[in-house]
Amino acid sequence: MGGAGRAGEPVVRWEGRTMGSPYTVQIVGASLAPGEIDALKADVDRRLVEINRQMSHYQPDSELSRFASAPARTPFPVSADFARVTRFSLDMHRLSAGAFDPTLGPVINRWGFGEKTEQRAVPPESELRAALEKTGARHLSVTAHDELVKDIPDLAINLSAVAKGFGVDEVARLLRGRGFTNLYVSIAGEVLTQGRNPRGTNWQVGISAPLAHWRETDPMAAVVSISGLSLSTSGDYQKFFTDARGRRLCHIIDPRTGWPVQNNIGGVTVVTTNSMTADALATTLFVLGTDAGLKLIEGWTNTAALFIVHEPDGQFRQIPSSRFGDLTGYRPLEVPPSGR
Repeated sequence: MGGAGRAGEPVVRWEGRTMGSPYTVQIVGASLAPGEIDALKADVDRRLVEINRQMSHYQPDSELSRFASAPARTPFPVSADFARVTRFSLDMHRLSAGAFDPTLGPVINRWGFGEKTEQRAVPPESELRAALEKTGARHLSVTAHDELVKDIPDLAINLSAVAKGFGVDEVARLLRGRGFTNLYVSIAGEVLTQGRNPRGTNWQVGISAPLAHWRETDPMAAVVSISGLSLSTSGDYQKFFTDARGRRLCHIIDPRTGWPVQNNIGGVTVVTTNSMTADALATTLFVLGTDAGLKLIEGWTNTAALFIVHEPDGQFRQIPSSRFGDLTGYRPLEVPPSGR
């Protein structure tokens, strides 16, 4: 878990798994003994286990899972963290005019992208309509005492579009509290950077090309150079299936229709000041599409996005928002055809 950077700085690095995804921590300039590294890793893992205990939709005893079984119109006490993330999600719902919705669990499950089943197929219209009737952020509220209240009994929360970003922020907060200033933290596609990398420069982060049969070894679409910023990417290339009509149906659901998003976007990358916001915005912009997504992102400060869209000839086109280059030193790379 330890090593030395190219510029001679000591480097501490380790990997693990949380929330069903791999995570990575890298700290530059930290001279730690093996026992100190083990203790730090244990503290990080404990924090991530606690977030899972609150917000996992896979753990049947998590606060989130127990809320799904709670009665309607009865305040359900939750941890301060869970309440905070839920309030943020409801704010994002309002800011996006419904393109982001933390109550989509029944619909996600019906498409086979949730915790209930891995059997992915287009649901019958009647079943999809029934699932949609169990959703809607308007049916959820958070009291001043950190209690969740729903006004329909079958309402459930799914925070898969925001919880990993929150987890990244919390790991970084723990590490900063120990005095570390040069950090890289990632959970799946959620990345937070601070200070300098082992070479003494900004952190270099690759953005995947949304190839039809994507693999981790595939070429990057672009590289960004960031410090003090978080990055999140949402795309159609990791969780999807193809239906009988040849349509590519991915795991990102449009709350307004109940269907997987059907537009020409292959991936959206967002950079901003924290990972929870980047995580939620990447999903939101994917749902909104390029035109509406650009309009939304241009209204945020210290925030920018890169849209990678599929062209009819199988090529990709990269569309950065106006501040993306200034914030990231964005460098597009040559990308092979999408193969779709």
